[in-house]
Amino acid sequence: MTLQLEPDVAFGLYPDLGVAAAVADDRPFLDEVLRRHHFRYSDRLDVYLLPGDTPHNTAVHLVARASREFYDSGLSVAADPRIMLPPGVPTADGRPVRETLPGQSLTALTGELHSLRRSADVADVLEQILDEHHGTVGGLEEFIDTTAAWCERLDTPNGRELALHLRTIAHHVAFLGDQLTEAQLDLAVMPDVTPIDAPSLAKVPHLARHELPSVTRTARSRAALSSSPNRPTDLSSRRGQTTRAPAEPISPRLTR
Repeated sequence: MTLQLEPDVAFGLYPDLGVAAAVADDRPFLDEVLRRHHFRYSDRLDVYLLPGDTPHNTAVHLVARASREFYDSGLSVAADPRIMLPPGVPTADGRPVRETLPGQSLTALTGELHSLRRSADVADVLEQILDEHHGTVGGLEEFIDTTAAWCERLDTPNGRELALHLRTIAHHVAFLGDQLTEAQLDLAVMPDVTPIDAPSLAKVPHLARHELPSVTRTARSRAALSSSPNRPTDLSSRRGQTTRAPAEPISPRLTR
């Protein structure tokens, strides 16, 4: 195997200018692919740049798609991992800033479940989306609240009505987080391991979205009372530490 020391294309962050791409030579194909993904050549800097107002997620997707096209053509690509780091979210004075980390992929976490056998390991994966500072559930709740605030700034009846509806949805998301936390805690104390002869997870049928299975407390109680050799813990004390207070009453949506 021959290692190529210099890549054909390198993506990075240019100070004050955003995402940039540098090419090894002036092959037309390199220019064609970059321009197709909205990069434009700068004579002054001798690099390709995305427009300065390109949103972070859009920039990440454009870099990923261009990289994939180069890889599929047998070219080598290098990328600065800082491209994946999202910018901080503006906050009001006195409010703690939410630390920025590369976004979690629910698709990747879902795929990870297919290789797990122990209940405690599934609990660990579920805990990642429930993390107070970096979890997907908290991020979704913050996103919806921010969208509601944006609608309120319109200062119109429709804007205020939609903001109220969005804040109601945020309450539902907070409630969902509480329910997932309970499920995560139950998984954490279950000593169960997937049988060797169990079907692959991909072959287990999913319920249709409109079907809501009835849930009894029998399995939950059994799991809570079972001691786990993998993760011994005091469930009652842990619940007290992690479960949030009940959500505020949900306001009914206004009608036009």
